[in-house]
Amino acid sequence: MEPQSHPDQIRTDIDSSRRDTSEVAVMLNMSTSWVYKEASKLGLKGYKLGRGRNAKVLYKRAEVFKWLEQQKIH
Repeated sequence: MEPQSHPDQIRTDIDSSRRDTSEVAVMLNMSTSWVYKEASKLGLKGYKLGRGRNAKVLYKRAEVFKWLEQQKIH
């Protein structure tokens, strides 16, 4: 029988590959409201955790960095 993971360990695994809206806003130097409005236009797919207005939205870190890389001025 395998030992079960502690919930905090699972949460850490999720957080290491995904960022919430406020973290993405800081990465992009934009407001959180801008991220909410523009994320889908940028190709960033949000992952909603929970229900209702206060649900947390996470974005894949790799997708954020991919979009940032595409914004380079050549």
